[in-house]
Amino acid sequence: MGRVFFALVLVLFFQNANSSSLERFQSYLRTTQAGRADFEQKVFDKTGKLVQESRGSFSFLRPGRFRWTYVKPPQVIVGDGDRVWIHDADLNQVTVRRVSRVLGSTPAALLAGASDIDAAFELSEIGEKGGLEWLEAKPREKEAGFERMRLGMAASGVAAMELVDHFGQTTVLRFSNVVRNPQLDAGTFRFTPPRGADVLGD
Repeated sequence: MGRVFFALVLVLFFQNANSSSLERFQSYLRTTQAGRADFEQKVFDKTGKLVQESRGSFSFLRPGRFRWTYVKPPQVIVGDGDRVWIHDADLNQVTVRRVSRVLGSTPAALLAGASDIDAAFELSEIGEKGGLEWLEAKPREKEAGFERMRLGMAASGVAAMELVDHFGQTTVLRFSNVVRNPQLDAGTFRFTPPRGADVLGD
């Protein structure tokens, strides 16, 4: 769950350092149409034990287009605006879902930048921790698949994200080499299943 949800979120970028975290978020929705960055991801169980670690890069073009690439184990998640494609290279398997079926009160709604974001999430400022100012987003929909998401903001923008699921597992992302509103090739957000791959889903 963690990889797909975070691929759909694709974070917030470079907000006004003098604003509150909520104001920075609102500024992001108004001004950020594209972005790219590298990331490190760690997953902890409910006791705080590290159970998974990975890294990779991503890019996105609002609304709904993104490419999220994990280096190890190799996996690519692509949103083309209509469908989300998940390619597991080790299994040579592709899963595809319509974007409309994965939006709503999920992190995907943040990527889409919906005007009714307040209707999908309860947003609140939760203060400073570890040198970052934190914003929390709780889904209003009970079956969203996660309990809450936190965004940690530095002076330059979002530096970290945390997603807590209903089982107490926490997925943590740290970002580097962030570029806001770059020029991106539209071909980046198209996906063709590799020859011989099993394709499952919509």
